[in-house]
Amino acid sequence: MTLPEDTGSDRLRLLVLTPEYADFLWFCAMLSGDPETHPDATWCPDLMDCDDLIRNASFDVLVWDCACHDSSEAGFLQYLAAISEERPILALSAETSSEKADSLFAAGASDYLCRQTLDRWSFCRAVKYLWYRQQLSESTHGQLGREVASGFVNRDLFFDRLRQALLRAERGGHRLVLLHLNLDDFRSINESFGYQRSDQLILCLAERLRSALRRVDSLMRIGGDEFAIIVEKIEDSADVNLVIRKVIAALNEPFNMDGKSIVISASIGVATYPDAGDNAENLLRRANRAMFEAKRDPGTSYRFYDHQLHVSVGHQLRLEADLRSALRGRELELYYQPRIDLATEEVRGVECLLRWQHPTRGLVGPDEFIPAAERSGLIVPIGYWVIEQACKRLKECQDMGFPGLVFAVNLSFRQFHDRKMTETIFRIIFNANIDTSLLELELTESAMMHDPDYAQRCLRELNQLGISFALDDFGTGFSSLSNLQHLPISLVKIDKSFVQALGESADAEHIIRAIISLAHSLQMSVVAEGVETEGQLEFLRQQHCDEIQGFYYARPMAWEDLVQFLNRRNQSACLQN
Repeated sequence: MTLPEDTGSDRLRLLVLTPEYADFLWFCAMLSGDPETHPDATWCPDLMDCDDLIRNASFDVLVWDCACHDSSEAGFLQYLAAISEERPILALSAETSSEKADSLFAAGASDYLCRQTLDRWSFCRAVKYLWYRQQLSESTHGQLGREVASGFVNRDLFFDRLRQALLRAERGGHRLVLLHLNLDDFRSINESFGYQRSDQLILCLAERLRSALRRVDSLMRIGGDEFAIIVEKIEDSADVNLVIRKVIAALNEPFNMDGKSIVISASIGVATYPDAGDNAENLLRRANRAMFEAKRDPGTSYRFYDHQLHVSVGHQLRLEADLRSALRGRELELYYQPRIDLATEEVRGVECLLRWQHPTRGLVGPDEFIPAAERSGLIVPIGYWVIEQACKRLKECQDMGFPGLVFAVNLSFRQFHDRKMTETIFRIIFNANIDTSLLELELTESAMMHDPDYAQRCLRELNQLGISFALDDFGTGFSSLSNLQHLPISLVKIDKSFVQALGESADAEHIIRAIISLAHSLQMSVVAEGVETEGQLEFLRQQHCDEIQGFYYARPMAWEDLVQFLNRRNQSACLQN
């Protein structure tokens, strides 16, 4: 039975599930005196009609008398929450709040009132609170497009929603998940298409993400290229993984902008309540930390915040701060590992390797500080510093009478995808006044294949300046040389894991033979890394590998030691002649 409709435009649509018509009138009477609600209430005494009413009508709030159920209270409440698409449910019964509320909150109730102490003020307050909260949720979802398009960011609203979600999770004993999503290199899209078109892309992405989530999940833009997603009532890790898969699927589908297909990637940090934190600030901070960990992986990726990450955060922050000081205080230095021509045993080049002489800890290995540089973004200025130092030493080598010595420098994934890379490298080599044919840049296949069009354009621009390129750690990824043959690559480096497996693994021998054969067929030279034994050297010589690099001939060494090494090799060659 429905009360006569009011002519007001803002109506509270109420479904009252109670077996007694007198109670229905009582509830309506308490609300009718409130000028803000203008209730449009529907009575449902028969559970047979309940499902049909909820599925075919639209209600803002459900008022449920706990006496009205068909089996168990908790089971029926869970059923109500499911079929009403998580509409707020105000539960009523004769028991006190201390006796009843916790179990009902756990089953899905939004609020609870005891009938014994029920009065107009408490009933109106509870109904209006749930109604306003629902309106805010729907308004936020409906306004999302306009807010996102205009760059609207309301962190106060976000934190309020997260705190409310945490309270519900605590009362109901549920898990909650916070996803912090940051778009990768969105600046380049702004530069390519302009801010207005980029905002339209953000709008399309927000709509796509929204459609992948449940109505009860919250999506908000918390930065220019950042979103936060609050996912409530998570049962187990399978539910979390399902949400993440849906978000990644939404990201991986290309966007069409001005007739061009645009693929964006994002880094996602995941923090769960209560494991990662019990308040909004800690949860967001730890999701943010996990997001930066995800930045270490190419393409769209995600990381969970865990206890080990929490333990290491302080150490990582100190390391990053020390690394900034090291870059300013000249604590970084280059070591050089020679590359030997297998046919002539001459030194053909050196690989420039970064080392850090910490003022208190001594020599810090690259395995420890390079990941910190990647996380903090310092790898980009550090990478350019390495190129500057390599060019300086290359010039000194020419002046000292070591002509033709190639200096190889590693380019990190982040540095290669820095949009000012070609401009910066051009400035460095122009100022150094070097023979650019002796500068070789090493890249991994993941860096090249992440954005093949960008890679081809950058490599060709630098190649026109005379710079050559090497494919580093080949064989450890998922590409093939045939995928890379259109890039100006002149040299392939066999990863040391295959070299060091020689004599122990027939597969390693087959892989090395195949790499050398394919590289030579594409007019590329081959360098084998990690050569340490006579047996490894002899196998590589039989397979016509061009150069080797490893402890068998020389370890990485400081500049002064390299000069002595080159002088000794020259003297030895003169004596043999």
